[in-house]
Amino acid sequence: MIKTFTQNDVIRYVYEETLPEENLLIENALMSEPDLMTFFLEALEMRALMNKIERQPRSNTVQHILNYSKHHPANPPARLRHS
Repeated sequence: MIKTFTQNDVIRYVYEETLPEENLLIENALMSEPDLMTFFLEALEMRALMNKIERQPRSNTVQHILNYSKHHPANPPARLRHS
């Protein structure tokens, strides 16, 4: 029986979530199915681009968190901690 591989299988392969036995079968499928190979190359490119994304919170978000922490009941002012 010939296994038909889907785009989901290719994504699992790109993210190294497949078994060694599956890898060989998927690699053979990629060589014989141009559409699957095209999807594989696009998925590799997308993964590389996503790995370059750097996310940072807005400065006012950080300030809100710091203010909340500063005024939280579990964090009394310094003058009360040393009494």
